Amino acid sequence: MKAMVMTRLCSLKDNHTPLELMDLPVPIPGEEEILLKVSACGVCHTELDEIEGRAPPRQLPVIPGHQVVGRVEAAGSRANTIKTGDRVGVAWIFSACGTCKFCLAGNENLCQSFEATGRDANGGYAQYMTVAESFAYAIPELFSDEQAAPLLCAGAIGYRSLTLTGLKDGQRLGLTGFGASGHLVLKMVKHSYPDTEVYVFARSAEERQFALELGAVWAGGATEKAPYKLDSIIDTTPAWEPVVEALANLESGGRLVINAIRKEGDKHSLLKLDYPEHLWLEKEIKSVANITRRDVKEFLNLAAEMNLKPEVQVFALEQANEALLELKKGMIRGAKVLKMD
Repeated sequence: MKAMVMTRLCSLKDNHTPLELMDLPVPIPGEEEILLKVSACGVCHTELDEIEGRAPPRQLPVIPGHQVVGRVEAAGSRANTIKTGDRVGVAWIFSACGTCKFCLAGNENLCQSFEATGRDANGGYAQYMTVAESFAYAIPELFSDEQAAPLLCAGAIGYRSLTLTGLKDGQRLGLTGFGASGHLVLKMVKHSYPDTEVYVFARSAEERQFALELGAVWAGGATEKAPYKLDSIIDTTPAWEPVVEALANLESGGRLVINAIRKEGDKHSLLKLDYPEHLWLEKEIKSVANITRRDVKEFLNLAAEMNLKPEVQVFALEQANEALLELKKGMIRGAKVLKMD
């Protein structure tokens, strides 16, 4: 099979081809696993964090990719729920122990044995992959393969982030950063919170215009002040400075939800944190850690209910490096997706 493989850590500033195209054997599913013939895989900023060492894989080489859509080609002897030919998806959560206090409480995203698809196990930048049957999800029929792929991370993690804000309809929501996850959150808000106004902070004029086209009432630069204080803000950026700027835009008693696996750049931005301006009056900061299987299932049902179809830019598997470089440069409109032959 063809696969785009990560063999080393590197900076995309210095290396524009961090992944190598290789011919590898088709993996064999274990007893409780299924073999997927991959049809599409989303491209996520987390892949940049893996490649550049902010969230490095446990071992190399590894095949990245955690927004995977494919069809079942074969199954292990104890995998009997999903049938050959079924179309399923694989998300960031590849496995968890199932027995710790977090797993038993439905918070498997916090499990100390949590494994991530495309980081701790081979993912979807390939023609085939294996996964435990219990960590695969039926894809609603109304979505194409390319539309479904971003729903499995950008959509699911956006859904979890929105849930963690505690937002009530009619309150004001801010979105800092407007990539794949941000544009899906805005669509969710328009459906589920019809009286909520959304304010977007984005670094490029193209992203700001895109946000306004999708229904944001205001869009400004990352360091601008919103016209009103915001009850909740979701930060999807990879940098530190927007955290401080978001806190300045937050209403008293408001909550900032940080949807990022790692932060990069100048940590000295945090030195600008002024307690009276940024944190006092019971403002909260809450991070998002991974996703649960429940998040993925609930979000796919919601996406089908509201006919939530992400805007996508399609690349061939061999163009994975090109897609990653565009993501690094902030060339974003919706989500980037690799399509397999």
